[in-house]
Amino acid sequence: MKLERKHAWVLIAIAVWTVVIWVRFIFALANDDSGRPVAFFVAHGILIVINFLIATLLAAWGYRVLKASRQA
Repeated sequence: MKLERKHAWVLIAIAVWTVVIWVRFIFALANDDSGRPVAFFVAHGILIVINFLIATLLAAWGYRVLKASRQA
């Protein structure tokens, strides 16, 4: 399957949406005074890092598709 510009924009939009949502979650965790165990914060910290990596990969993939479509 050949990816087109519309697919690239969807990938980039998903990446941006992922970053926005997880940044909001970081602030929510930082302001959490509920006394949750440290494991809760460690687990969610790991999820945040993984999702930022996924967002970076999606954005890079989308950018490469956009770049390739301009050259074609």
